[in-house]
Amino acid sequence: MPARVTAVPRARRCVRELLGGTDHPQTDDALLLVTELVTNAVRYSDSGRCPAGRVSIAVADHDGTLHIDVVDAGSSENRPTLCLETCPDSGGGRGLWLLQEVATTWGWYETATGRVVWFQLAGK
Repeated sequence: MPARVTAVPRARRCVRELLGGTDHPQTDDALLLVTELVTNAVRYSDSGRCPAGRVSIAVADHDGTLHIDVVDAGSSENRPTLCLETCPDSGGGRGLWLLQEVATTWGWYETATGRVVWFQLAGK
C-alpha cells in the first residue's frame, strides 16, 4: 500500500479482515501493533519520504502463533530503537515500547530493498 497516513487505517482493516474468521485471542493486540509499525514506517522510513513509497504487511498463523511482518524501504538515518523514557506530553515515541510489552517476541532486519520489522503473538 502507499506509504501515506491513510495506510494506517487501511492496514488495520486488512489485518482485521484476515484475522476475522480465526477467533485468535490476540487479534486486538495484533491490530494495535500493526497500527504502531505502519505509523513508524510512514513517519520514519524512506517509504514515507518518497512519492512512490510503499509499505507491505505479511500475516501468518502457525499453530496459533501469529507472525506479522511490516516491510518498508528502510532508512539510513533511522533504525528501530526502543525508547524506554519518553516525555509524558509527547504524542509519540511509544510504538516500539508497546511492541516490546505486548508481543511475545519481535525484531527487525535489513533486506536488499529495505527493512522488515516483525512480531509474533502466541495464542493464549
